[in-house]
Amino acid sequence: MTAEHQRLSVNARRQIPLEQWGPYLSERQWGTVREDYGPHGDAWNYFPHDHAPSRVYRWGEDGLAGITDYFQNLCFAVALWNGKDPILKERLFGLGNSEGNHGEDVKELYYYLDNVPTHYYMEYLYKYPQHAFPYEQLVRENRNRGKLQPEYEILDTGVFDNNEYFDVKVTYAKQGPQDIYIKIDITNKYNKPAPITVLPTLWFYNRWKNGSDEKKGLITYNSKTSVTAEQERLGRYYFYFQKADDMLFTDNETNKQKIMGIPNETPFVKDAFHTAVINGLHTEALRKRKEGSKFSPVYNMTIAGGATKTVYCRLCSKPHDNPFGGHFENVFKERKQQADDFYAALLHPSTPPDLLNIQRQAFAGLLWSKQYYHYDVERWLSTSDGITPVNDGKKHGRNSDWKHLKNQDIILMPDKWEYPWYAAWDLAFHCIPMAMIDVSFAKHQLILIMREWYMKPDGQLPAYEWNFGDVNPPVHAWAALQVYKIEKEATGKGDLVFLKRIFQKLIINFTWWINRKDETGNNLFQGGFLGLDNIGVFDRSYGIAAHMHLQQADGTSWMGKYALNMMDIALELAVNDISFEDTATKFFEHFVLIAEAINEHLLWNSEDKFFYDTVSIKGGETIPLKIQSIVGLIPLLAVSVIERSTLSKLADFKRRITWFESYRKKNKRFWPNEERSDSDKILLSLVPRDKLVALLTRMLNEDEFLSDGGIRALSKRYEKQPYSVTLDGRLYSIAYDPGDSTSNLFGGNSNWRGPVWMPINYLIIRSIRKYASFYEDTLTVECPTGTGNMMNLEQVADELTRRVTSLFQKGESGNRRSNAEYTSFYRQPGNEDLLLFYEYFHGDSGKGLGASHQTGWTAVVADLIHQMYKKTPRPDSAPIVVAEDED
Repeated sequence: MTAEHQRLSVNARRQIPLEQWGPYLSERQWGTVREDYGPHGDAWNYFPHDHAPSRVYRWGEDGLAGITDYFQNLCFAVALWNGKDPILKERLFGLGNSEGNHGEDVKELYYYLDNVPTHYYMEYLYKYPQHAFPYEQLVRENRNRGKLQPEYEILDTGVFDNNEYFDVKVTYAKQGPQDIYIKIDITNKYNKPAPITVLPTLWFYNRWKNGSDEKKGLITYNSKTSVTAEQERLGRYYFYFQKADDMLFTDNETNKQKIMGIPNETPFVKDAFHTAVINGLHTEALRKRKEGSKFSPVYNMTIAGGATKTVYCRLCSKPHDNPFGGHFENVFKERKQQADDFYAALLHPSTPPDLLNIQRQAFAGLLWSKQYYHYDVERWLSTSDGITPVNDGKKHGRNSDWKHLKNQDIILMPDKWEYPWYAAWDLAFHCIPMAMIDVSFAKHQLILIMREWYMKPDGQLPAYEWNFGDVNPPVHAWAALQVYKIEKEATGKGDLVFLKRIFQKLIINFTWWINRKDETGNNLFQGGFLGLDNIGVFDRSYGIAAHMHLQQADGTSWMGKYALNMMDIALELAVNDISFEDTATKFFEHFVLIAEAINEHLLWNSEDKFFYDTVSIKGGETIPLKIQSIVGLIPLLAVSVIERSTLSKLADFKRRITWFESYRKKNKRFWPNEERSDSDKILLSLVPRDKLVALLTRMLNEDEFLSDGGIRALSKRYEKQPYSVTLDGRLYSIAYDPGDSTSNLFGGNSNWRGPVWMPINYLIIRSIRKYASFYEDTLTVECPTGTGNMMNLEQVADELTRRVTSLFQKGESGNRRSNAEYTSFYRQPGNEDLLLFYEYFHGDSGKGLGASHQTGWTAVVADLIHQMYKKTPRPDSAPIVVAEDED
């Protein structure tokens, strides 16, 4: 029990297992659906980046390296000015969807260095150019580029050449739950002196203009080194800082003159610090003012080449006479050591240092991606933001049938800039690595998405705010079972109450799938794009024509997996509570029917030995869409192994499946079970052994799916021979695109036509390990195909893990493949161990693509590493000394 483990054990006993203060501040609130009050659903242009410094948000706040309390009453973040920019650097800059040649994208360099689940220690690194930030250059160059060209990144602009930039490292160390020490280290990476202005900024989220009865929070002057922040809900806090060159007060209110052309009543508006610091406007008024809802001390520095200057702050709920006493710096050292102790206790000691660093930064990014998310759809639809009146376009537009959805929670985000909103299936993956470090919060997140203020009354889960009604793969039963197993493996005891709670809600969601996505009642499912955006030759969410019916191999496979996961949960519960035994039987039999449908109803192509989507023409033929993509590999994911010892405890379940097997075989019906006479296990899978071998043969072929960095989303065979099909008189085509998307489907900012995606690779590897636990050495395959190198399935899983982790690892030359053409920057002193966790990776080179901080699902690489090295016996080690309790 390290000090962090002790703190987590306290949190686990709370209704919501969460610290009051954490990195819950978004990195982008502008350009979100929540802030869009226009009639056309054009969120990016309704609230663009240019408005963010001056315009009040309605549903949250954002900032640079920031923190907030879990109701986002009071926020803290860092603002910077290099003496050249037209605005303060208060938030991360990026392109809106229409500005980027491959959709929206952040154009900054920042890194989540460290974090622990209670946020008692956190590190964040931001790299700030000393030249003017290239805002216009980034927009102009990306707009001028086409779909076939790569994105123009900030490292392409030259502003970081010759190391002419600052490293701004923000470190938080808690002395107690409501006592936060803050250290801002600014290092001049250049060899000559350079000026910088630093504004550690404290402000209240503007709820008083949101139609609520909440009183305005107020920050008031105490002394030259302290202010008091007080608000009805939060109470009183004290903000201490070192003596500054200036102290400025303003209000978190819209600059109406700039945004609406209406004269301001006072100069105390949201962007007042920008005009005061940069232009000298109203500086004296802001300086003389002694209260407001936004405050900052101002530090004007010139830092010598290679030198570092530090600013200390402290935010706490109790007053202190000597807030920066002699122990202040020691708290950072102690919390850093406690973080080291925590991860040393969790991560396997035989793991190589570079892989340990990958795991540590994956966890850091995952934890930094916690965000306060507030969205009441009914209130959003029926109110104005003070700029645009309530209008029919919004009232009857996006999400208008989700009025029950009322969210105000801390949620794991896919990426706090590119995707600062939860996505249902992303969240399921987030919970796997989260369970490794904070299983209570992982369980809370899975329960949360199932609650009645999220789940629709009919059982549908919200996909994401751009369209809550879209359909994501139903992976939450799988995630719940994995989280349960992670805790059981770590503690020796599974949380059956959690499993029962979520199982009840999953039944509702499973029923929604059965009733809504199996239109013909033949156990062949649809679902639309199912999270795979542009994987098809057309948008699968909309289909082609009314007389054409799409039957999806992946939709059917996901439901087969869902049924198996529900059966596995029911079996785990039934061993302890016999009332769940009938439910296990129900899901087992449903799985058998789905397995029969996918294997015998034209989705399996015996000539190509692959699963395909099909289009059925009303009153006519069924056309296979012969695209060899991960759609046809997803059947591999529906696999379960039942121990005979479990069957011996559940007599009725055993009797029922024995009868069902006898009945179906007697009537020459499909049967998915496989048993070995020399094994105590039973295999259930959508894919019989012969089809398994056929699929693996394709998947492990380096000319098709297998790349140096893992499994591609689309076969490389289409690089030279694109696939085309004519449907309803229109020609549709698809080609291998290993990098950024060349299509505009789903905004064009993600691509499933060739790159390597971490979540699918993770599921494939875990499924292959499941097959391996049954087949052991009785089944071997060539890996890679055509090499004559035979491997059992456990070895195949290890090889795939090696390839996937190689995307992040240093090679023999010291380069990381995901850095691609930016390797020279990451070879510079101090940058060698910095990691980015991209949304997806180039199918050939391994270059990181898409969102650069997708330490949501890409963080599952931490578990892949763990699965590799946990097979090595952990050596005995000395107990870790637990620090004394904090004040």
